[in-house]
Amino acid sequence: MYAEKGIRTNAIATGAVETNIGSSITNISEFGAARQNVGLPLNPRIGKPEEIAHVALFLGSDEASFVNGAVVAADGGWTAY
Repeated sequence: MYAEKGIRTNAIATGAVETNIGSSITNISEFGAARQNVGLPLNPRIGKPEEIAHVALFLGSDEASFVNGAVVAADGGWTAY
């Protein structure tokens, strides 16, 4: 219904991101360090807000004009594990 009006609907599924809410984790560096030995595809670290923003910018751009109904995982590979 919305696609017929040119409205695309996508979602970003984030992992842990360095935010004020994320800082409520007792020790965020230990949280990231605990994941270091699980063989993640990318660095076993907490994401940065600007990394999520880049995904949002892409989805809102003309380059993503054929992307609709997608859930984009921006989690450094955590869900792929």
